[in-house]
Amino acid sequence: MVMFDSLNRRMLPPYGGDWTHAPNFARLAERTVTFDNAYAGSMPCMPARRELHTGRYNFLHRSWGPLEPFDDSMPELLKQNGVYTHLVSDHPHYWEDGGATYHGRYNSWEFFRGQEGDPWKGQVADPEIPEDLKRMRSAVYRQDWVNRPHMATEDRHPQTLTFDAGLEFIRTNHAEDRWFVQIETFDPHEPFFSHQRYKDLYPHAYDGPHFDWPDYKRVVETDEQVAHAGFEYAALLSMCDHSLGRVLDAMDAYGLWDDTLLIVNTDHGLLLGEKGWWGKSVQPWYNELVHLPLFAWDPRSGGAGERCDTLVQTIDLAPTLLEYFGVERPADMQGAPLSEAADTDLREAGLFGIHGGHVNITDGRYVYMRAPVNASNTPLEEYTLMPTHMRGRFTPAELADLELAEPFGFTKGVRTLRMPGRTFVNPYHHGSLLFDLREDPEQLRPLVDDEVELRLATLLVELMRSTEAPAGQYGRLGLPAEGAVTDAHLLVRAQRGQAESAAVPLPRTEDYPQGRLSLRTPVAALLGDAVAAEILKRHLPGIADSELLQFLGPTPLIDIAAMAGGMLPAEKLRQVAEELAQL
Repeated sequence: MVMFDSLNRRMLPPYGGDWTHAPNFARLAERTVTFDNAYAGSMPCMPARRELHTGRYNFLHRSWGPLEPFDDSMPELLKQNGVYTHLVSDHPHYWEDGGATYHGRYNSWEFFRGQEGDPWKGQVADPEIPEDLKRMRSAVYRQDWVNRPHMATEDRHPQTLTFDAGLEFIRTNHAEDRWFVQIETFDPHEPFFSHQRYKDLYPHAYDGPHFDWPDYKRVVETDEQVAHAGFEYAALLSMCDHSLGRVLDAMDAYGLWDDTLLIVNTDHGLLLGEKGWWGKSVQPWYNELVHLPLFAWDPRSGGAGERCDTLVQTIDLAPTLLEYFGVERPADMQGAPLSEAADTDLREAGLFGIHGGHVNITDGRYVYMRAPVNASNTPLEEYTLMPTHMRGRFTPAELADLELAEPFGFTKGVRTLRMPGRTFVNPYHHGSLLFDLREDPEQLRPLVDDEVELRLATLLVELMRSTEAPAGQYGRLGLPAEGAVTDAHLLVRAQRGQAESAAVPLPRTEDYPQGRLSLRTPVAALLGDAVAAEILKRHLPGIADSELLQFLGPTPLIDIAAMAGGMLPAEKLRQVAEELAQL
């Protein structure tokens, strides 16, 4: 398995990407089956990897977290059944609190340091950081600039070292039987750090600030800056393509196509300015994020150069590997082997989403994004025996109200901790959305169609029930835990206004009136001017009273609006800008 992180399907030649330099992805498609209808499930990084291990959705019960004690792990099941499993990766989240139970499921593993602010090199003095466009400057951001000089040449880049190690495993063991190696790189995840020979593939004129790490927010940068970030991503994508080519060379050299399963996959995509957004997790889960590239070669069935339009998902990868090695699949797995996709539909529809966000469903033609029924986005609860977040443990305050929940079927009779959940953003203001991918593949024109919504909402509830969704999820979404979905449960029409308001892009700064004070003025400076402060309080109540003001004070108002998603509407910002320009 060759696994990338944040790999954009639409930028690959087999999926119509005609401007990126990725000849090895084109070569891959000639030797494998290309899946045209592959979708993510639970997101982002570690929830997706929990699906990779367990073959079941997890985002309805749990946010980012480790494998649980009751989880079935595909690599561990292989190991227990005489298949040697090896992980090589530079993905730093495996070695943080929220991912620390994954790598131990393999027989052996190797980790290469330095990606995305990995706490690797120790340096007390602040690193040299160029002028750039990043506004969310956390300790991770500082650490990344400490790390970069230690990866100054391509041979020292953690992606290169990861593929070196994976190829060493193949070289050592290619003549042996019953082994599985997972070569997993964090790239092309941000920051888009690559070397000059890949940047040279995308010549363009740019003399603006450094920009290879967009924040997760609305786009407020210039067209030139947006294009530059896209080229930086493309350069890293081309480096990934080169690494992929090294694996394909090994498949050729050792004759592995005759008897070796190959899967090339990713966890999700990344928005690079499309629809006016950067990143993921803070906006609805559009197809740029969840419609995935997936390639597979099964020597038993062949199919080189063929395409498959069966609806498949991340939950199908664990069953695929277990079936290939003749290992019985646990009853808890919801996925099915990809080997069955050529002859039958694996599912009528698939779930996808993030804990506390929209709960989404697609049948391959339509995408239905179900928002909370009210602005509180409650009840939302965590069910876990591993109370850790990405980079830390649950706080005592989070655990203060915990209870023991009754077991779910997949917890094997074990009761979990149940406690109130929390979200990074509230999906309510985006509203419930419905898209027809046949008529609107770019998802630019949301539908209002009660008949289609009723059908998809019914499928959604059926999938939630088969996943043993907690009772609170039905209340949060305004859907019935029992009985039929009816017209009374529909939300797209009722939430149309808020969805339209949230979808309005933020105008670029240069589109607003300019004056002594503007949307580019740090919010603390605006609040330090008595008249400007009154303008803010009148149009954007809560900005001045926010407990986050101590962190947001140095940040320009336009960037706060970008990070707040659709919660600071474009029309309100225009009113503020016009009044500030008159001061």
